[in-house]
Amino acid sequence: MHVALIQHAWQNEKEAMRRKSCEMIAESAYKGAELVVLQELHQGPYFCQYEETHLFDLAESFEEDMAFWSGIAKKYHVVLVTSLFEKRTAGLYHNTAVVFEKDGSVAGSYRKMHIPDDPGFYEKFYFTPGDTGFEPVDTSVGRLGILICWDQWYPEAARLMALKGAEILIYPTAIGWFDSDPEEEKKRQHDAWITVQRGHAVANGLPLVAVNRVGFEKDESGALDGIRFWGSSFACGPQGEMLAEASTEREEILFVDIDLERSEEVRRWWPFLRDRRIDAYDGLLKRFID
Repeated sequence: MHVALIQHAWQNEKEAMRRKSCEMIAESAYKGAELVVLQELHQGPYFCQYEETHLFDLAESFEEDMAFWSGIAKKYHVVLVTSLFEKRTAGLYHNTAVVFEKDGSVAGSYRKMHIPDDPGFYEKFYFTPGDTGFEPVDTSVGRLGILICWDQWYPEAARLMALKGAEILIYPTAIGWFDSDPEEEKKRQHDAWITVQRGHAVANGLPLVAVNRVGFEKDESGALDGIRFWGSSFACGPQGEMLAEASTEREEILFVDIDLERSEEVRRWWPFLRDRRIDAYDGLLKRFID
């Protein structure tokens, strides 16, 4: 499977952001990509840096956004993974990945399950935790295990996607650091982000791709300076081997060829699913074991 991961910066307005994404999708298709993955909340800024009720208006265009990206998937004949702000009803909103098939039809969707609430990442104010469960999306290029950003820290999410037959794990992401953080702390955070996801690939014998934003986005409330998204979109194989990695600062399309059949071979060597002690894991359903 020839995959394109599209990493780019906020373009200061939605239409410019769409144009940039579409230019990169067109180039991806021209170069043979079958699957194109966009970053988290790719149509706009990362608006969760502060809490403001008028920002819920960004979700009012959800149906129109669906129609737009459906048309793009059909125009360029690619399976397209998007990340949209979904208004379900008044006062109920989700961070939703919608997957479009090559003919523009909706292959499936996933609502972000794990919602963070940290300085500069006030997502609990905006997003209701997802209720779609950890269900892979069947497409013409394979069975996609779509998860979103904060989900990437949870081995349970990756495991459940694997147990339900996902052939690849996919994480649209918006993560970065604050410029005021010490350099050693930035490195620890960045390394941890890559390491935990490579661990999901290893533990489940699956390839994995993560697509992150890049560039500085100001905190318009003035409470903080803003977030510098660290890019570093990457793909790894079922043994955690790095297949491709983008820069920390540049907009780019990261192309990677992924052999879905390799998972079968790796799982024969490392049969982690066979050796799981499913009779002994009841404690995982508890918040904490005193």
